[in-house]
Amino acid sequence: MHTLHWQKSSYSGDSSNCVTVAASPTGSLHLRESDEPDIIVTTTTSGLHALIRGIKGAASEQL
Repeated sequence: MHTLHWQKSSYSGDSSNCVTVAASPTGSLHLRESDEPDIIVTTTTSGLHALIRGIKGAASEQL
């Protein structure tokens, strides 16, 4: 398995509580929570877009 290079959002600043993301050479995206780094969710670009759309949709319903 290739070594993943994890990145966090610049909006996180120095905070250690964040979601990090890494891309693999095969095009898969990997997500993990900083406080549970051994649990990794693997998805595709379209899967991540669907997740973000769903979260944004749920958030707008709360307004």
